[in-house]
Amino acid sequence: MVKLGVNVDHVATVREARKTDEPDPVAAAIAAELGGADGIVCHLREDRRHIQDRDLRLLKEVVRTHLNMEMAATEQMVKIALDIKPDMVTLVPEKRAEVTTEGGLDVRQNHEQLAETIPALQNADILVSLFVDPDVEQLKAAARLRADYVEIHTGLYAEAKDAEEELAQLEKIQHAAAIAAKLGFGVSAGHGLTYQNVRSIAEIEEVEELNIGHTIVSRAIMTGMEQAVREMVKLIR
Repeated sequence: MVKLGVNVDHVATVREARKTDEPDPVAAAIAAELGGADGIVCHLREDRRHIQDRDLRLLKEVVRTHLNMEMAATEQMVKIALDIKPDMVTLVPEKRAEVTTEGGLDVRQNHEQLAETIPALQNADILVSLFVDPDVEQLKAAARLRADYVEIHTGLYAEAKDAEEELAQLEKIQHAAAIAAKLGFGVSAGHGLTYQNVRSIAEIEEVEELNIGHTIVSRAIMTGMEQAVREMVKLIR
């Protein structure tokens, strides 16, 4: 049964718009778990545009399911992860000017850096996932680095302009998930998934977990976080 990881970044985005103390992503995480979330995801960016160090520390204390910290593979972020010790770290590309993560990590180009980062985290009993495009060569490169999981980027599927393009992107994701499983990875998927497009991804046999944020937070503004999570859990199961 596919699991749901709820990303609380955009709760923090609303808070940081006014530089105040509400809404609190930590409170949102608690509500998400009450609604049936199997894990909580947060991205501590280098520019701290939404999630703050305080949030990460408190999330580690209160999350009762599974805490997945998204981060860039930098020395500073590795130090923070080794101090906080989330259950999982997902290594993602990060550009200061981007609105949100624009694509998968180029594992091949960043092999040397990742070859140092991944074992440093794993030696601290932190699972390591790599956020990658549905590309076989990137998956093979990830396998050489002995990461534990891959999270397949679903952004192009989510942004498809018509049914034909959506199907083509779905088939790429399905193929990548099958290859990833054969390579020995745990497989998750995410980025841009909504209540309207999630079911086809949830039906992919190899996908163990979906990590979803913006659409759930958007729905939560209208219905509350617990209800928004319950609705997504119902859709994917």
